[in-house]
Amino acid sequence: QVQLVESGGALVQPGGSLRLSCVVSGSIFWFYPMGWYRQAPGKQRELVAAIRSGGGGSTNYADSVKGRFTISRDNAKNTVYLQMNNLKAEDTAVYYCNRGGFGSPDFGSWGQGTQVTVSS
Repeated sequence: QVQLVESGGALVQPGGSLRLSCVVSGSIFWFYPMGWYRQAPGKQRELVAAIRSGGGGSTNYADSVKGRFTISRDNAKNTVYLQMNNLKAEDTAVYYCNRGGFGSPDFGSWGQGTQVTVSS
């Protein structure tokens, strides 16, 4: 059973930065592409960033975050990160990590997520 534990969310002002972390256990972490998803109130969950497996994994981003967010992973620590810069009010959401991107489905179970609120 895979376990996903997200952290790092907070209340931040527009233009600010945050770094989210997600520790994955119970899975062959290094083998899978990983993604960061978010779900805003009243909206569907969306994939915003993904990174391939392997040390030099290529990345993909949703247009809404391209140039502001950076996804990375540390396979030795079973951890995936999301560096978020120049945050906007529309980035407010609960953020989740899971397998995803590059045609890979999610694990089928989700962590509790971490709340990011961008507000002055």
